[in-house]
Amino acid sequence: MAPPMVTAAVMVAMAMVIGVAYGGNFYSECDATWEPQNCWSSDNGNSLSLALVSNSSGSMIRSKRQFIYGVVSTSVQLVPGNSAGTVTTFYTSSLGDKHDEIDFEFLGNETGQPYTIHTNVYANGVGDKEMQFKPWFDPTDGFHNYTISWTPCRIVWYIDGTPIRVFRNYENSNGVPFPTWQPMYAYSSIWAAEDWATQKGRVKTDWSKAPFVANYHGIDLDVCECYGGDCIYGCSAAFAGQGCAAQQLTADEMGKMQWVQSNFRIYDYCVDYKRFYGQMAPECSLPQY
Repeated sequence: MAPPMVTAAVMVAMAMVIGVAYGGNFYSECDATWEPQNCWSSDNGNSLSLALVSNSSGSMIRSKRQFIYGVVSTSVQLVPGNSAGTVTTFYTSSLGDKHDEIDFEFLGNETGQPYTIHTNVYANGVGDKEMQFKPWFDPTDGFHNYTISWTPCRIVWYIDGTPIRVFRNYENSNGVPFPTWQPMYAYSSIWAAEDWATQKGRVKTDWSKAPFVANYHGIDLDVCECYGGDCIYGCSAAFAGQGCAAQQLTADEMGKMQWVQSNFRIYDYCVDYKRFYGQMAPECSLPQY
């Protein structure tokens, strides 16, 4: 079943592409690619747990299918209690040094302190497009849905159906790198990053609390699946025929995103003048909605 936040127009465009498939569980959609002994599933593959056991032993799963464009979605219950130094992820990425990547990363914290929700996008190996948020909910109390929508026009990050960020494609008009041609996989993982993840590394992991476990429920990959090089031509043609205007956020979605960014955004690379010595990325002065 497609996530409710995906517009009908986007789904129609995706249905035009041979190889689009909907639904599936962790058994059918994913392989454990790192420390499989720290990964287990239940509920006939609909539920998944990933464990971080030590500073060198976490866990990762990867989708079996590669794709160019689509909507990927899962629900996550993050590590409760003292999660300092842990990073739980849900993201898409291509392979190779000059890879493309779209990130949701959840940086743990001391008991009673909020998680940091970290988003980023890489194109041809270049990132530095970070935007971070504090959650307006408890991400350890039950499951919350995280969705990445990737089209030739824009990338949108959603939490529980609310868009929190948009990154538009300004590659042709303004020379801003955008992921358009490298097939990606979907990934989820948990790993140790106590040297930087929590308050810039000031708070270390309490390994007496290990294992740290993140729980997932359901995975939806509504994607333009790749068979050799066919995905590049087929998906691009389908979405180009639809046009970017049909993929605009609604007024209600824009209002919700502006509420999140006004109240819960804690970092935006576009206003970090010190980091970039005042040489800000060209998209920072362009509309991102």
